[in-house]
Amino acid sequence: MDRSMPDIADPRHNHAACIATALKSAEHLCSARGVRLTPLRRQVLEQIWQSHEAIKAYDLIHQLSSDDHTVKPPTVYRVLEFLLAQGLIHRIESLNGYVGCTSPEHEHDCLLLICRRCGVVTEMENTTIKQTLEEQAHRQGFQLEHQIMEGRGLCAHCREQ
Repeated sequence: MDRSMPDIADPRHNHAACIATALKSAEHLCSARGVRLTPLRRQVLEQIWQSHEAIKAYDLIHQLSSDDHTVKPPTVYRVLEFLLAQGLIHRIESLNGYVGCTSPEHEHDCLLLICRRCGVVTEMENTTIKQTLEEQAHRQGFQLEHQIMEGRGLCAHCREQ
């Protein structure tokens, strides 16, 4: 089964609805799992969802801090660890950044397509690629624990321009 998002780079994409859906889903999932989506955790998640581009931890620190209150790096990293553990975000290894997860209701391995021009990250679930990687790893005697695959190129919107 292949699952992917609609074209989020399309200017007609309703991003406000996208953010609202992600936050509502996070609140529901955390409640169902018996964990707290504290105000700071919610605020960090909301900042991550402000775009479909990867955001770095230090950018989050800067955005969450004010003239009279600085959010400390360990605090943000603890929040990011929580959001990762709950499957609400993905870490993009090559960019050392984070992006919201489009399917947090179930644990999954994904393929992240990263547009080299606009920076938009599209999440896909692809069982064919997953099975192929698992088979190849097994042949090498390697046991996979988690897969996040990244692909770089141009999204449909940037290709049209």
